[in-house]
Amino acid sequence: MTTRARLPLRALVTALTVLTTAATATFTATAAPARTTACTGYVGLTFDDGPSGTTTRLLDALRQNGLRATMFNQGQNAAANQSLVRAQVAAGMWVGNHSYTHPHLTRLSQAQIDSEISRTQQAVANAGGGTPKLFRPPYGETNATVKSVAARYGLTEIIWHVDSQDWNGASTDAIVQSVARLTNGQIILMHDWPANTLAAIPRIARTLASRGLCAGTISPQTGRAVAPS
Repeated sequence: MTTRARLPLRALVTALTVLTTAATATFTATAAPARTTACTGYVGLTFDDGPSGTTTRLLDALRQNGLRATMFNQGQNAAANQSLVRAQVAAGMWVGNHSYTHPHLTRLSQAQIDSEISRTQQAVANAGGGTPKLFRPPYGETNATVKSVAARYGLTEIIWHVDSQDWNGASTDAIVQSVARLTNGQIILMHDWPANTLAAIPRIARTLASRGLCAGTISPQTGRAVAPS
């Protein structure tokens, strides 16, 4: 008959303690989330002209890279792609008004301007995007009449501080370089549809993080980028 060697009780407790401590340390190292860089300022990423066939990929790229943005939707596109408007909201984006058909508003009558803005407010709301508080006139063209009609619908007109030129065929490198020019509170113009803009998203995220800047919301009170509430 053989007898099993028994560890002294104290040695057994010590061994269990060591194993438990090691396991806890391993779990903590594996499970702890990566530290995020503190935000020393906020910038407004904006994308015009959606929603469209490229919106889903754009939203995926933004979400995967921890970015939020304001999507200035055309009313006709929102009406035709209601599920994509809801997807924008579900992805944490904010939805703004970019007119219904993207005309040169300064060439229109006051009644026509009113129609462009009011129909877009309704189209976005009907699609589940809420009632926009921000308005971007197509081409950045505005005048006193455009401003007054927008104000009648409780909209703050938002232009931009930096134009990425993505609408004009800017390369991915050039788009990233334009983001690097942003300073706290400033807003950049980009668009929903260019392939180079989509390709730039990961580098945009890294560029902002390296400068301590985070993607923020746009304040209707000041028209500048601020921390999301």
